[in-house]
Amino acid sequence: MTPSRIEPATFRFVAQRRNHCATAVPSTRVLGRQQGNELADGLAKEAATNSDIKKCYDRIPKSAVKSEVSETSETKWQIKWDRTTKGVTTKLYFPKVADRLKLIISVISNLTMMVTGHGNIKSYLYKYKIIDSPMCTCKIGQQTTDHILYDCELVKQERDKLKAEILRSENWPVSNDTLINKYAEIFNKFVDSIPLEKL
Repeated sequence: MTPSRIEPATFRFVAQRRNHCATAVPSTRVLGRQQGNELADGLAKEAATNSDIKKCYDRIPKSAVKSEVSETSETKWQIKWDRTTKGVTTKLYFPKVADRLKLIISVISNLTMMVTGHGNIKSYLYKYKIIDSPMCTCKIGQQTTDHILYDCELVKQERDKLKAEILRSENWPVSNDTLINKYAEIFNKFVDSIPLEKL
């Protein structure tokens, strides 16, 4: 069925001559539903089998391209993240790049310190020879982010609040990534309440 054999009264034909392609749109007001469907099916079949007809639309939607690029980037980033020996503390909180990208968190200095291990922590300051000892003021062990989170007696009261909230739904201790992904709000409160200047 070619466009020249379609009756103008029963079918509206839209031609895009500039691109040498055509789109046929049935006029259901004039044709009966059955007849219009048969005509549309016939035109669709002809368009699919006739190699002389060029495609009118062969572009990929921008959203599909963005989604594909995003997935590819995340996959490559995850591979690099898994292979790197840097960011050991951060990897404990964010083992999966995709989880971190989905997470909306308020960046405060104490949170940054906890998830990176960088900042006003004695083990970090000792590593760069800024102070003489990595020992925590509580004298139980070296002051690391894990020590502050799980062992330091100087933040016991703050940690007990965090533990009480988590113990409502699961056992303590939980993994670092569970803390940041599942209990972000409670964890942020804990981290924000740490009196680093006194540690």
